[in-house]
Amino acid sequence: MKTRDRILECALQLFNDKGEPNVSTLEIANELGISPGNLYYHFHGKEPLILGLFERFQLELAPLLNPPADARLEAEDYWLFAHLIVERLAHYRFLFQDLSNLAGRLPKLARGIRNWLNILKRTLASLLARLQAEDQLVSDTQALGQLVEQITLTLLFSLDYQRILGSPGESRLVVYQVMMLVAPHLRADSRLAAEHLARRYLEA
Repeated sequence: MKTRDRILECALQLFNDKGEPNVSTLEIANELGISPGNLYYHFHGKEPLILGLFERFQLELAPLLNPPADARLEAEDYWLFAHLIVERLAHYRFLFQDLSNLAGRLPKLARGIRNWLNILKRTLASLLARLQAEDQLVSDTQALGQLVEQITLTLLFSLDYQRILGSPGESRLVVYQVMMLVAPHLRADSRLAAEHLARRYLEA
């Protein structure tokens, strides 16, 4: 693995474990067994490190947020989409544990997060529109807009909410919550199938 990638991996682990404000570049260099100058050669401080990790986060999620328009999706594919999103959020959890303060300190990150959220919400709206076109989902435009916002908030903050309550933060619980947000907007047969699948997902 290249030194740059090793630095990113180490920084991600330390940021996730200790919280980004509590980790210095010197600690990252010591953890890797490299000189501070070597680290500085690749990243001129913590801000480029954080932005590098956010860039990698975006790249890993890009295929999910750009599904082929003509892809035929089964019901399970929607929940797999949610699960994969939550897994990436959990893997880069330091970005979202204190998002408002982190974005306030780093304007470039704030712009990147806003752009990414817009892409996420457009993708969610597109997936819901597919369900609507297939006559599985019945809801007006305003209600669907609110549903997109509710799903986005759940994806972003449910893991931290679980940790505040003392649990480790389970991805499957977040997916269950998303499924139960969507279920009331589905037609009766699709709703029953989604609720059944949600219960199975929670018990897995």
